[in-house]
Amino acid sequence: MIPFSIAEIAEVTGASLEAVSDPAAIVTGSVVIDSRHAVPGVLFAALPGERVDGHDFAAAAVAAGAVAVLANRRTGVPSLVVPDVPAALARLARAVVDRVPGLTIAGITGSAGKTTTKDLAAQLIGSLGATVAPRNSFNNEIGHPLTVLRVTGNTRYLVTELSARGPGHIAALCRVAPPALGVVLCVGNAHAGEFGSIEQVAAAKAELPAALPAAGVALLNADDPLVAAMAQRTAAAVVTFGRSNGADIRASNVGLDELSRASFTLEMPDGKAAVMLRLHGEHNVTNALAAGALAGQLGMDVEAIAAGLSAATAQSRWRMEVTERQDGVTVVNDAYNASPEAMAAALAALRVMAAGRRAYAVLGRMAELGERSGEFHEQAGMAAARAGLAGLIAVGDEAAPMLTGARSVAGYTGELIGVPDGRAALAALAERLRPGDVVLVKASRAAGLQAVALELTEEEATR
Repeated sequence: MIPFSIAEIAEVTGASLEAVSDPAAIVTGSVVIDSRHAVPGVLFAALPGERVDGHDFAAAAVAAGAVAVLANRRTGVPSLVVPDVPAALARLARAVVDRVPGLTIAGITGSAGKTTTKDLAAQLIGSLGATVAPRNSFNNEIGHPLTVLRVTGNTRYLVTELSARGPGHIAALCRVAPPALGVVLCVGNAHAGEFGSIEQVAAAKAELPAALPAAGVALLNADDPLVAAMAQRTAAAVVTFGRSNGADIRASNVGLDELSRASFTLEMPDGKAAVMLRLHGEHNVTNALAAGALAGQLGMDVEAIAAGLSAATAQSRWRMEVTERQDGVTVVNDAYNASPEAMAAALAALRVMAAGRRAYAVLGRMAELGERSGEFHEQAGMAAARAGLAGLIAVGDEAAPMLTGARSVAGYTGELIGVPDGRAALAALAERLRPGDVVLVKASRAAGLQAVALELTEEEATR
């Protein structure tokens, strides 16, 4: 983070000082929310968590070198006390942005693919200059400002990932770090239960192009009608990407290898170049195009973008993470999160990987789908059956409609197995897996199925 004195942070955040002997003391490091990461010079932000309250670790953070604690109550150590710690982080993050006038900010949103696109874009743009991007999926009201607060005076590019669980969320994140470039990937049914309809999801995602300045650029997926329509919601110039013939940046000649890694011809206004992705799943073609379109706006040519995409590797765990076990079993860990569209994409990739091999899918619930949850889970089961699986293992009661969906597919002869939890899923697999088999593990993060994939691979990931 750019150095700030305690007094300056108090002014920015509206904090009152408690037990601070030297308001001129400088925060020279980053902002951390885990006291175990506290080192000399940092600011510790005390947040309540699912299991523990950060305020209980304020003294430990200061003992480890934190200059002060950002808190919503007294902690007995030097503290900046505010009513709302996340809101204070957002104000501090905006102050950092305002102190780096040469910073170029790009925002990425969409119902699926945000993290992968962010990782690809950061790898491309990093070749142009010092770049800050979110770790993993730091994309909400806490993770977003924490990412922005990693910006220093030397940072040239900031790539942000923007999520929403309600109207106004993306607009608020854009106020923290106003983007000049905005990428919208797709509109799907993720969080449909919270928004009420896919049209409301589209309206939320459109908050990004709507926030762009007239001198900015909106990069929109030409293959998604709801995204393409966002051209009417922005004052910025519009550049499209996709596989449609009319897209400004497009992919042609798409092919897949035996592990569902895509190759394609990248077509841009300045020429064409071959790309061979290291990521698994045809859906990553769209993510690669989006990252390439963004890099193109920052001055990279088509050859450099194609080379960068071909060299890029997965940076965030549990997203189509492929492990070849020593016994010949291939495990696909895609258990970080799930939506109907992401589930369909993962099953499509599994179908390619399973050509000539037996395939199993361990699928758990997709959260936050509202009243259509049963319908979406049945559709996932139908997609699993059409993928030609040897067996579908549905974990938990909410995933049980997947079995109903699979049964409705004429001619499907694979096993349909319902189990109560991940431990039972592992037991079912232990009885069935043979060398050469492929197994996909996917669910929303709340289902906790990453533990199943990790036990299957024994943490021996070799992509």
